[in-house]
Amino acid sequence: MGVAIQLIGSFGLFLLLLACGMAVPFAIAIPGIVYLLFQNGFSALNAVGLVTWGSMNSFTLTAIPLFILMAEMMQRSGLSFRIYRGLAKLVSALPGGLLQTNIVGCALFAAISGSSVATAASIGGVALPQLLQRNYDRRMSVGSLAAGGTLGILFPPSIAMIIYGSFTNTSVAKLFMAGVIPGLLLTGMFMGYIGVRSVLRARGGGAAEVQGSLLAAIADIVPFALLISGTMGSIYAGIATPTEAASAGCFFALLLCMIWGDLTWTLFLESMHRTVQIVGNLLFIIYAAYIYAYAIDVAGVGETVTAWLVDLKLSHVEFFFALLVLYSVLGCLVESIGMIVITVPLLFPVLGQYGIDPIWFGVLLVMFVELGQISPPIGINLFVIQSIWDGELGDVVLGTIPFHIIMFVLLFLLMAFPQLALWLPGHM
Repeated sequence: MGVAIQLIGSFGLFLLLLACGMAVPFAIAIPGIVYLLFQNGFSALNAVGLVTWGSMNSFTLTAIPLFILMAEMMQRSGLSFRIYRGLAKLVSALPGGLLQTNIVGCALFAAISGSSVATAASIGGVALPQLLQRNYDRRMSVGSLAAGGTLGILFPPSIAMIIYGSFTNTSVAKLFMAGVIPGLLLTGMFMGYIGVRSVLRARGGGAAEVQGSLLAAIADIVPFALLISGTMGSIYAGIATPTEAASAGCFFALLLCMIWGDLTWTLFLESMHRTVQIVGNLLFIIYAAYIYAYAIDVAGVGETVTAWLVDLKLSHVEFFFALLVLYSVLGCLVESIGMIVITVPLLFPVLGQYGIDPIWFGVLLVMFVELGQISPPIGINLFVIQSIWDGELGDVVLGTIPFHIIMFVLLFLLMAFPQLALWLPGHM
């Protein structure tokens, strides 16, 4: 049986298990184990123990639970409300009013949490009741929150970039910095669209919609700005690794939650419990992916796929278009982390043949994952927003379509001008 047929069969089994409702880690691991048994019988399982240790014994991955704990503490202590309240005073005078606050709030919280789900849930839970109370366009409200939530995996600290870096041995610090300029561009493009649309429809917000002094708004935001600049600045300056910066950031976030928030011992324990659940799920997916990657390595699939793609003699533009189609389809079918851990072991060896910078590709990959977060039928941000309002899921989907188009525009800009992602890490 040819390698192509084997690969298609294993991936087909993966999609079948997902369609049957099996959890993502098992849906990834089972095809990997079956593939190993098919290749070399039970003797192929002898190395699974080494794969288990090698996949989890990673200094890079230790940053994940720390950043997630930071986000959980800030969400449960009510600090996400303070971020939104302060931004609402500063940003709501722009055309679009509180819709602009959604995007800026998501961008700011993304730089604290690194998680799209945490960003969408935190800002959405605070913002949506106020938007509906003020009779903002419902589709635009939920669409801006779902799309704004995707900024969580483009701005540092990005959980997706940490996972990509652990699979490819790429500098996580440089990946973090590579996401900053595209993240700011995407934020600006989202805000520009909201502003233009609001002016055309004469539905802009105003400063009068939000009560409170300018000084109070600044006081709400400054602590978080210091936390972000301290955490990311220490990485950029070379003072700390991402894991060390996450440790310090987690400690200072704890102090912020105790001083400015309502963090109690009970809420802290709840944050720890939720962090263990999330991290356990993520690491299980990563572990299952390493088993699958080992299986395809034993079968020589990586070399075969690389040779096949090279023999096609695709131009750079054709190769990127193929990636665009691949990830656009996968984004509608496979959970975001699953997209990374399944495809990176296959595609990463090909990058060298095309002279593609792995840091730049990491940013493109994260952009594709962002699209997957708001692509039906399994875009997770769609369901996060749906869970906190009384409308239809279809309205959430329709509300995100303009933001889909904006993301595709930024993808093409990144392909045409790689320095948008590479300039900042090149100056580290």
